[in-house]
Amino acid sequence: MKRAAIFFLSAVFLVTSCSTPSTKTAETKKAKEPEKPEPVGAMKAFYRMYQSARTLSPDVEVMKLESISMNAVAAKDGLYPAWRTYFVSGSRRAGKAFTYSVIEGEGLYKEVFGGHEESYAGPRGQTAPFPHQALKIDSDAAYKTAAAKSEAFLKKNPDLPVFMVLEKVKEFGNPVWRVYWGASIATSSYSIYVDASTGDYLKTMH
Repeated sequence: MKRAAIFFLSAVFLVTSCSTPSTKTAETKKAKEPEKPEPVGAMKAFYRMYQSARTLSPDVEVMKLESISMNAVAAKDGLYPAWRTYFVSGSRRAGKAFTYSVIEGEGLYKEVFGGHEESYAGPRGQTAPFPHQALKIDSDAAYKTAAAKSEAFLKKNPDLPVFMVLEKVKEFGNPVWRVYWGASIATSSYSIYVDASTGDYLKTMH
């Protein structure tokens, strides 16, 4: 019995001592693997940029928020690897663009980066600045609403790139998400407007 017990304990010790290093090696390898960058919703990127934009002036407002595509990280259902916001201050009559990117590359810095300060003479044309509190609907939710209204179009055009821009236009009371399919707004032949404060579908343009 004693010999059997000694043999059993020796076997357990041998198995444990052999398996421990490989387990530690696997854990170390897993810990060293970098996290895969993923696209993010507009609100996460926006509030990172807004924190930096307040250094321009406490009264900064939003003129435009737009998605940016990148080759290294694919966009998906209203989530993008990078975003750009143009903030303005009426009191200082100044404006400044900020970008937020999940990676560094393709002309963008990782996290928040501010451009050069520019002069701002007040709203012109069809758009106007709006307070950041008006943005209540995230880009993925706006995209979902737009996609639900575009089933027939998406079946016919499954490979068209899709982009998003947030602005306050005279036609609507609240700032709106414009979800558009195509290389640019200028060349797009189909887009959906979604209220950025309520999430309501507003209009289809084609």
